[in-house]
Amino acid sequence: MALVVICGQPCSGKSIAAVTLAETLGESETKQNVRIIDEASFHLDRNQNYANMPAEKNLRGKLRSDVDRSVSRGDIVIVDSLNSIKGYRYELWCIARAAGIRYCVVYCDVDEAHCRQWNKERSDKGEASYDDGIFEDLVRRFEKPERRNRWDSPLFELYPSREGISKSSPVISEAVTYLTKTVDSKTQDVRILQPSIATQAARFSEANSLYELDRATQEIINAIVEQQSLGGAISRVTLGNDLPPIEICRPIGLPELRRLRRTFVKLMGQSSLSGPPLPTDAESAKRRFVDYLNREFGGNNA
Repeated sequence: MALVVICGQPCSGKSIAAVTLAETLGESETKQNVRIIDEASFHLDRNQNYANMPAEKNLRGKLRSDVDRSVSRGDIVIVDSLNSIKGYRYELWCIARAAGIRYCVVYCDVDEAHCRQWNKERSDKGEASYDDGIFEDLVRRFEKPERRNRWDSPLFELYPSREGISKSSPVISEAVTYLTKTVDSKTQDVRILQPSIATQAARFSEANSLYELDRATQEIINAIVEQQSLGGAISRVTLGNDLPPIEICRPIGLPELRRLRRTFVKLMGQSSLSGPPLPTDAESAKRRFVDYLNREFGGNNA
């Protein structure tokens, strides 16, 4: 297994590099199974993906989740996206380390002028391209990989505007060799990441937090259903344990409660990627869910 992170400016040839690497790996002596995870997999317009920070954060969360699920299948996984933020590349590196697999970054090094020109040519042809404002913003925020960073190493650098990209490209061959080379006790030029105790503990902690979140939110739903079933109109659901009450001005059906619960759990999972961590105890999870429901019911009742 291995994780390959494709990195580069918008319109720098990343998808061509991903496909070329995948095909070359498939034709190698080891006949590797390769899976490409890209933005197109989610059927979203690229300008919608990067229209604002919440949309971009949502996209990164989807990609990261798909990567996390895929690295355990025994394939080589190639992440074809901008991967322009070093903190996000670090998150992907942590996934590879936790899985105990090989990892590398393939960087398409193209100057801004060529990227801008290629983006315009795609737009003129009616192909998928970036709006000018979004393109300039992505270029400005791009964080170039540096091989001294463990999450950017080993780093294979392609120069599509000068040398093109093909199966015979020396850098593609070097990457294939790195990803397919047999490793034994004497191998020094291939690194298999080893999960640390901290990494394993973090994955256990995340799983435990998700369990607590699931259990706590279900208890809140049960309390709302139970108090509404007692008969008569109610405007407040009391929960005890120093939790704030839930203010409601109309009957809330179970289907709506389940939908709100699913949305809340999804939002919590996405926000934990780069925001506050998931709650680790039931009471914290209940308090966050109650706050969320009060905001939702307050907005709906206004």
